[in-house]
Amino acid sequence: MFAPEPKPRVGLFHTCLVDFYRPSVGFAAVQLLEQSGCTVEVPAEQTCCGQPAFNSGAIGQARALARQVIEAFERFDYVVGPSGSCMAQLKLHYPELLADDPAWHARARALAERCFELVSFLADVRGLDSLRARYAGTATYHDSCSGLRELGIQRQPRRLLDQVEGLTLTEMPEAQTCCGFGGTFCVKYPDISARMASEKATNIRTSGADTLLGGDIGCLLNISGRLSRLGMDVRVYHVTEVLAGMADGPAIGEGNPR
Repeated sequence: MFAPEPKPRVGLFHTCLVDFYRPSVGFAAVQLLEQSGCTVEVPAEQTCCGQPAFNSGAIGQARALARQVIEAFERFDYVVGPSGSCMAQLKLHYPELLADDPAWHARARALAERCFELVSFLADVRGLDSLRARYAGTATYHDSCSGLRELGIQRQPRRLLDQVEGLTLTEMPEAQTCCGFGGTFCVKYPDISARMASEKATNIRTSGADTLLGGDIGCLLNISGRLSRLGMDVRVYHVTEVLAGMADGPAIGEGNPR
């Protein structure tokens, strides 16, 4: 008798925004990863990926955070997170940040090879094709900048959403255009950011969808806030919540789901 192959050990990088604003996304991520045949751990010693510091030019702080994350996660087979922007930081920018230190650069590169955004990991690495989820509604999908442009995430969420019973997916105009969040961009340039979010809201209305989905909480918080200010009745969820069948609670902007 052959022993079964061991399940891949996945370290879940839960991200700051999931931790503080939308914990249900973390629970959905664990459920989907386990459904795909992985064992999941959430290292308690993890912290911010360092992207805000990196984008603001605080390179010393960004390097310190990168080293802490590497030490927390390098024991796993894979590092997976429900955010294109955070995982792009680990996968693409940690080796850049630590390029001047040969030992840390090698550790950063080794980690980067095992880092994946959640939806792309489920679709491309695990080949998940047996989702047990239902959502009654018409949804449109926002492609976040980091996931799309840095990690090539576009077809993967749509392919998985095709498996959700009852869901109709319709494309909005300019789905790939930035919503105006951009991390510190929305703080530095609030008027420009608000205009971009308003244009995104117009495109959502044009799609006729009653639900907006996306893969980055920052974008979804930004868009949901603008939708609310414009009086648009569109529910906003992280894509993992729908894929895991956990979109029966309050939408983003409606309160904290239990």
